[in-house]
Amino acid sequence: MWNEAKLTILLAIILSCLPVSASGNTGVGTTAASFLEVGVGSRAVAMGGAFVAVANDASGIYWNPAGISRLRKGEFIFEHIDWLIDVNFNHVGVVIPLQRYGSFGAFVTSVTIPRMEVRTVEYADGTGEFFNASNLVFGLSYAKNLTDRFSLGMNVKYISERIWHEQAQSIALDIGTLYHTGLGSLVIGACISNFGSSMQLDGSDLIIYYDADPLIDGNNDRIMGKLLTDEWPLPLNMQFGVSYTFLNSKATKLVMAVDAIHPINNTESVNAGFEWGFFNTFFIRGGYKALGQQDSEEGLTLGGGLRYKLFGSSTIRIDYAYADFGRLEDVQRFTLFLQF
Repeated sequence: MWNEAKLTILLAIILSCLPVSASGNTGVGTTAASFLEVGVGSRAVAMGGAFVAVANDASGIYWNPAGISRLRKGEFIFEHIDWLIDVNFNHVGVVIPLQRYGSFGAFVTSVTIPRMEVRTVEYADGTGEFFNASNLVFGLSYAKNLTDRFSLGMNVKYISERIWHEQAQSIALDIGTLYHTGLGSLVIGACISNFGSSMQLDGSDLIIYYDADPLIDGNNDRIMGKLLTDEWPLPLNMQFGVSYTFLNSKATKLVMAVDAIHPINNTESVNAGFEWGFFNTFFIRGGYKALGQQDSEEGLTLGGGLRYKLFGSSTIRIDYAYADFGRLEDVQRFTLFLQF
């Protein structure tokens, strides 16, 4: 028992080894692929993002891949969000449990913006060209119950960011653990996300003509050159949490969860939330995100869900979440889960 607990807590100890900001600098805006920080699943979001020790549906791939090892049936998830400032966020994932062989999963997340007209100093009204930007992450997941209480899971994912003719790419890992302590319904979870190589934009728009010495006449003033962009790290994040089920009967179930967050591009914070279910059909959820985070625009989250049995043993669940973003517009989302 204690060996399993130590393996879970080991990830939490790594928290103290991750880079921390100095001199009051929060580190905001110092990483690439910020779309990786957009949470997946209305259920988890409505619970304030306190989901690393819950992670018991297909959205667990994002929050803690170890959680999918506990799924008894296959699950499919689809989510579309009209994100801030007209950004489109889409996520599709599937988990297939294979009993003693563990659970396998795959997911794709895309973030796109509408086409915009190219404008320059000389052509403030537009050049007649249009550009857009898009982000993509594709990943494969695997999780396994190493004992009846301890689970280990991981994602391997390809990440791409593109703006017009420039693109940056990376490969990253997510590693998570889940431990059912045996102390009532207490569960401990931990996950390290986005551990991978830095990203650097490259593309044809960086090619320029260069004059080595503009003061000299007659030299070649059209030498081919290329602008060198900086490398930026991924938004590495450590999340450690606990969950506890206070009520668990056929009529009602109440789950409460708290997560501690340690990102490299912001200050530490706490997420807290709950889920209250009735007859495993209706669900009410609420939470608060980024407690204690410096200059946070996030806060209250609310939501609910409805689960309906289809043919055979298949079920469908539709979840809704509302998230307050302070001075920015609020975000509302719906997520579809299909269990088969």
